[in-house]
Amino acid sequence: MRNKKDRRGEIEVSFAWLFAIVAGAVIIFLAIYFSSKIIGSQQETKSAETGKEIGILLDPLETGFESAQTTSITIPVDTRINNKCELIGTFGRQVVQLDQKSFNQWTKTDIDVFFYNKYIFSDDQIQGKRFYIFSKPFNFPFKIADLIYMTTAEDRYCFINAPNEIEEEISNLNQANLLTENCTGNELQVCFNNQNCDITVDYNAGRIGKEDGFVYFDVGDDALMYAGIFSEKGVYECQLSRLMRRVKMISLLYIDKETISRKNGCNEDSLSGELGVLSELAGELKSSESIEVVKDKSDDIDDKNEGRLCRLW
Repeated sequence: MRNKKDRRGEIEVSFAWLFAIVAGAVIIFLAIYFSSKIIGSQQETKSAETGKEIGILLDPLETGFESAQTTSITIPVDTRINNKCELIGTFGRQVVQLDQKSFNQWTKTDIDVFFYNKYIFSDDQIQGKRFYIFSKPFNFPFKIADLIYMTTAEDRYCFINAPNEIEEEISNLNQANLLTENCTGNELQVCFNNQNCDITVDYNAGRIGKEDGFVYFDVGDDALMYAGIFSEKGVYECQLSRLMRRVKMISLLYIDKETISRKNGCNEDSLSGELGVLSELAGELKSSESIEVVKDKSDDIDDKNEGRLCRLW
């Protein structure tokens, strides 16, 4: 029979091994935890830097030219670009958030990159490594902003029965995922005045139909038409509200400009009253369905400005 001393030694040895196992497990857990934290922090930093780089790459598109401009962005890893629009402050803001794939898993970050002077039209989330971007100026009636349309290279669009000017513009862009001919049937079909497609454009009525509903654009302004084609309804409506806020404030600036112009001897018929109405209409716009009412007033003011010797814009 073993004595008490032998049994006490076994217990001490067993306890030592148990302590070593537990301590080792804790050390391994902490090593994995802090490593994942460091990797996650680095991934968040990289995502934020990529978001800012996207903003920088968008700047050359805002050149002030009247024609459409195009470029592309290539990111080394699979990336999800989350397009968020927020109606806060005077003009609202554009928010870009990136999720990137790391070790075959998506890393979601809580870092948002904000832009107060950019208007990106896309689905609320697009995914890939290569993204195409083109832009067009938006006048209402004066220059408001450059609208930016972002798509992933994985999505190809086939424009069917587009008006000649639209077909020519797309061909001149030479953007690889926008086609007007030689379509294979695997693309997203954008049909003009045809109801059996992924995206239907009633060009005469200024209406675009997609799976998530209808949005409206002002007839004769292709900048908003492209915006409706390439973006989800929620993104479109929010960005349009931001643009109308800008119309509201710029209209008031032109009222001040006319006041100065009249003091300098330009005594033509005043546009201040009508600019005030435009400012009010733009500020009250609730949805794209009412855009044509605001557009009618914009066109009327533009016609009168064109007939003046002292033009405001």
